[in-house]
Amino acid sequence: MGRFLGKFLLNGIVVVPLLMWFTEATFLSSVVAALVLSVISYVLGDMMVLRFSNNTVATIGDAVLAFIYFWVVSYFMNWSLSFGELVTMVVALAIVEFIFHRILGRTDGRRDPAST
Repeated sequence: MGRFLGKFLLNGIVVVPLLMWFTEATFLSSVVAALVLSVISYVLGDMMVLRFSNNTVATIGDAVLAFIYFWVVSYFMNWSLSFGELVTMVVALAIVEFIFHRILGRTDGRRDPAST
């Protein structure tokens, strides 16, 4: 549970202000969007992909997931999120995810071959 909360906090630090700045999203809708992304990303990226691959693959997977997720959410929520803003948010999230995966690797006792 602690790892998920860490992921949610890190993602929230990036997602909430950027969504509120780039779109007409409210604070609550930004937090909910960050929470749903964190759940999906934790289950798919951290619990599955990261266990069977390395940090680089998991980070790319999380970035692609975030791109698709925010593209779909912005469409359904009618947020004006441009392609450039979407890419900016995804790159910021990818940097945070890369750091988070490295921290996970250290606490799990695994060593990421791509990080050397």
